[in-house]
Amino acid sequence: MSELQPLSQPQQTAEPLLNVQEMQFWLDKAVAWGQADSPDTQKDTCLHLNRLRDFLQQLLAHINNMSSTAETMKKLPLLGQFLGRLCWNPYVTAGDTCRRLLLQCLWGLYSEHPSNAVERKANQWIRKVLCQLATEEDDGVAQALMKHMGVPAKEYHVNVLKKMVSLLQENIGKSCCSLSDINRRCSCDSILATSDACVPLITCPEASPLIGALLQQPVTCVKEALSEHFLDALSSAYSSWNLSLEEQAVVSLWYHSLPSLEEAVLSLLESVTNTASTPQMLHQQVAQSLLPKACAQHCSMFLVANDIYRSVLKQAEGNESVRSLIQTFTRCFLRELALLQPQTSVSLKAFFPQSPQSLLVPLLTLPSEMPQESWRNHLNWLSGSLQRLTEEEEEGNGDSRSTRGHYKVFETWFLLVQCAHWVQAAVQLLVTSEPEDCGPLLWLLTFYHHPTNRWHHRALQLVRAREAWEHLRSVFLVSARPPIDRLQSLVTPLSSQPQQPSPAPLLTLSLLVNFAVFCQRPLSVSTEVLQMSRWCIILVWLMKQHVFSAHWSSD
Repeated sequence: MSELQPLSQPQQTAEPLLNVQEMQFWLDKAVAWGQADSPDTQKDTCLHLNRLRDFLQQLLAHINNMSSTAETMKKLPLLGQFLGRLCWNPYVTAGDTCRRLLLQCLWGLYSEHPSNAVERKANQWIRKVLCQLATEEDDGVAQALMKHMGVPAKEYHVNVLKKMVSLLQENIGKSCCSLSDINRRCSCDSILATSDACVPLITCPEASPLIGALLQQPVTCVKEALSEHFLDALSSAYSSWNLSLEEQAVVSLWYHSLPSLEEAVLSLLESVTNTASTPQMLHQQVAQSLLPKACAQHCSMFLVANDIYRSVLKQAEGNESVRSLIQTFTRCFLRELALLQPQTSVSLKAFFPQSPQSLLVPLLTLPSEMPQESWRNHLNWLSGSLQRLTEEEEEGNGDSRSTRGHYKVFETWFLLVQCAHWVQAAVQLLVTSEPEDCGPLLWLLTFYHHPTNRWHHRALQLVRAREAWEHLRSVFLVSARPPIDRLQSLVTPLSSQPQQPSPAPLLTLSLLVNFAVFCQRPLSVSTEVLQMSRWCIILVWLMKQHVFSAHWSSD
């Protein structure tokens, strides 16, 4: 046996037991697989790869524990046939792990100083097989082979892999014809087999064209076009950064694999809610996730993402990070939807089937899409429509009607959260509003922060919001220099009694910041107010741990 070990092996103190029946099982498999030409054989090979790797690891330990190649061949006379068949199976050697284990088994059988005909013949055979398996990627092994055995470095394996990928890609060149010609066999069978065969090639760069072609194959048949094993392996490799995909391939992966799409949405939620981000950073993070673009292209994907956001918001309605993400995602989605050609886009009603249809277009319309002098009339109409809808639903006395009303109120509020650009416009207009004009705008702002009456005391909060607005208006418009201590007191709880809750700190803080920005005051005054507001924001976030919890599921 060779004393040279290109890859370190654990020291064995006792001969490991090799299951003879398992050895026979894998030899039968290797014989049945041949060179993996048929779709059924390819699929069976791919499904057994994990178990095969475990057996090869066990076999390697057994070989390394033998005193010589002659002893190994005596105990395992069919070992050469078994290894040789595997070495010529491109689906086994495509993955780095199996190929490396085969190299190590062959290296363990190679005798640096052969003492008999068996070992000399084995060496000659091993040299020929190693010419196939040695690649530039196996630098340490390949260099050791060239130095000690004179095996030339070749790209045989890579060339075989590319040829195999090309042949597999030819199988998916035609779309499914089962709907147009009943006499022709549906090609989805070959697509399913090809996607199964592609599982061990997922992380191979040479397989990128094949993966892309499979993902972008149009689904026109009732049969499952792509293998679940393929989609699971692809999703796992992509999420663990072991695979790079083109943008459209990522979109196609999410379209074919619901778990992969859900994982992408939840991953974005987790990354955004766990880190503090500026609006610009949040917009960039959401846009780079590709989710808005994917959802604009496929309505079904938007419905999935929107349903996840809806569920999370029910559990964390007071979480401003979640609200900001939903608002930014919706804004990016609408921009991507506008970029699509009219003939490829879907109606807004299909994307928002649960939202009140009368409010859909007015809310989804951006403030920048209409003259600023029209904002007030538009907001007054929105506020009146929202108020009538919520009051009608909340007046239900029966349990079933109350439940339906509760659901509709939430969907109305959820749409407003998605379209919070109009809430911001309302706050901006409140700075220059007269007392007789501020009612609809204050109601809209209060509904945004206090969507239900039972748990949020919206009616009482509306009174408190008006008081805060009147106080801010008098301070900024009357006083030469707004007293900072009086302003800071506005964002602290006004009452400690549970039955008399104070208005949402963020509602008041939003008014305060907008007064500082849009009220015509000296720059030094606005800067001082904004600096004070920064510390108030920290206080607000701390208070959020104790402010109203979500009640949509229990109301």
